Amino acid sequence: MRVAVSILFFVNGLIVGSWAPLVPELAARHDLSEAQMGLMILALGFGSLIIMPFSGALIARVGALPVLRVVGPICALAIVPIVAAPSAVLLAISLIVFGGIIGSTDIAMNANAVVVERRRKRAIMSSCHGFWSLGGLTGAVCGGFLIDWWGPMGQALIITTLAFLLVLAVIRYLAPDLPPADDIKPRFRLTFAPMPYVLGLVALFSMVPEGAILDWGALYLRQDLGADVSYSGLAFGAVAATMALMRFVGDAVRQRFGSVATVRYSAVIAALGLVIAALAATPTMAIVGFALSGIGIANLVPVVFSAAGNLPGLPAGVGISIATCMGYSGILLAPALIGFVAEYNGFSAAFLGLAVLFVIVFLSASTVSHADIGGLEPAAGE
Repeated sequence: MRVAVSILFFVNGLIVGSWAPLVPELAARHDLSEAQMGLMILALGFGSLIIMPFSGALIARVGALPVLRVVGPICALAIVPIVAAPSAVLLAISLIVFGGIIGSTDIAMNANAVVVERRRKRAIMSSCHGFWSLGGLTGAVCGGFLIDWWGPMGQALIITTLAFLLVLAVIRYLAPDLPPADDIKPRFRLTFAPMPYVLGLVALFSMVPEGAILDWGALYLRQDLGADVSYSGLAFGAVAATMALMRFVGDAVRQRFGSVATVRYSAVIAALGLVIAALAATPTMAIVGFALSGIGIANLVPVVFSAAGNLPGLPAGVGISIATCMGYSGILLAPALIGFVAEYNGFSAAFLGLAVLFVIVFLSASTVSHADIGGLEPAAGE
């Protein structure tokens, strides 16, 4: 069960990471400025905001597993239509669909990870997100080289084939959903309790900078700092690498320091890394800054999602769906605004502004205290 959901996290990260090195290529092919490419990314976020709330409500009603069985294979195929789009209009439509598919898969696999946590009575969320980061690293780093060697369509077909085969191999082994508590009846609507939405805001502020690096890091390195196409993919690749490393030890870190302290320390490190990247004079220094930021970003979202899945009085699917939806609306939607900021003030100013969001996360750390309850303890030997 744990291996299966971890591989789905890897596949989702692989597809998202493969999108990063395509941004400069698509901008050049369709002759799009930073602001116009920002609108394209806005279309991606728009798709997520349309589809993700319905996916979250559906998961709360029927469970994560039935949803994953549908959206998992589709997610593996999602990048090909983007590369194949012959016009800017069709590119925008493809990105709307892409955003919805990626977001829906993310909600479902996070909900399934909470199910595995509860069944096994131990924390696994950080390591699952570590596999997502490993997938993102693979997609971002390999993507630039694959584009150099075989072009954007060759890259898309190779990544799609690998992702689809992985999904088919593990989808039958995903954890079945837990039955609802006797006093909670699944309903096709979400709660009005405030705490899931508060945690959703913390997730959003944690994920907006990550999304900005994903969508704009490569262009920042190429346009502002003079990096070549293969090197530019290392912007998000550096973040994905350090995030992966930290997430594989994140469950132990959370157990050692507690969720609140983990979030506070992480927010400080993430902000410092963004400042270094924003003020960098060379591509290498910017990559170092992004890598440091990834160390801080790594365990923010897993802790928030674990807290949302263990809120008292709510089924795990409801809390995790709201927090995931709001968080991923940040990684998909808000970075579109960076394009407009960068066009008039430059990417350096944009990344400096994003560091302020981690100050808000630092001040909100006490809201994740529920991640420390629910009988979840990391255990050795697995």
